[in-house]
Amino acid sequence: MLAGKTAVVTGSTSGIGLGIARALAYQNCDVMLNGFGDRDEIERIRGNIASEYGVEVAYSDADMADPAAVRGLIEETTAHLGKVDILVNNAGIQHTAPIESFPAEKWDAILAINLSSAFHTASAALPQMQERGWGRIVNIASAHGLVASPEKAGYVAAKHGVVGLTKVIALENAGTGITCNAICPGWVRTPLVEKQIEAISRDKGIDMEAASHELLAEKQPSLQFVTPEQIGAMTVYLCTDAAAQITGSSLSVDGGWTAR
Repeated sequence: MLAGKTAVVTGSTSGIGLGIARALAYQNCDVMLNGFGDRDEIERIRGNIASEYGVEVAYSDADMADPAAVRGLIEETTAHLGKVDILVNNAGIQHTAPIESFPAEKWDAILAINLSSAFHTASAALPQMQERGWGRIVNIASAHGLVASPEKAGYVAAKHGVVGLTKVIALENAGTGITCNAICPGWVRTPLVEKQIEAISRDKGIDMEAASHELLAEKQPSLQFVTPEQIGAMTVYLCTDAAAQITGSSLSVDGGWTAR
């Protein structure tokens, strides 16, 4: 469905971002991967996606905490793959602590990577989308972009900001062929969530299976993790003509978390 399109997916060397990149490539979309990790493993991932789906796949290690590097990612993609039709802002980090002991440097880093990077990529990519009269921006927010949890001041503030930024971009580009939406996942078993499960297991002296059930039971009524593949499928849908009139929306994929 997306043959001839080119996508940038930030934070796509693992987890949700990798699931999105694979889903877009499956639809014959060329993809720019981005993220940190072992270079050999990233090259293996890049090569596998390219060969499996027969698309162009490039990689950039642009640091999403650096505004110049973030904007440079759009320039690099345009140079290597020709254009940016689809922008998926997925990169994110997490830290938990009460506000009074929340490290200022962690706050700054979370807002830079989880929120400001989405502003900079959109700002850099929109002019060429506007020139062509077509574009899709998908921001990966979170259930925490709609509701809060204790000890997650930075993450909750950033993800609420992503939801607000999504609405502004959508309004400014309404009727131009460009849409902007936010996907708000619940618990997805990514490395970030794995750390939280490990913490529960360690603090309560229970095994990982029991700890994961406890994590789900607190928030997610389905008692099942959302999968990267499901987020990838939702992203693809938002990039199709069927979703051309969906813009400025925050779409919950959270097993019922925010329904309560």
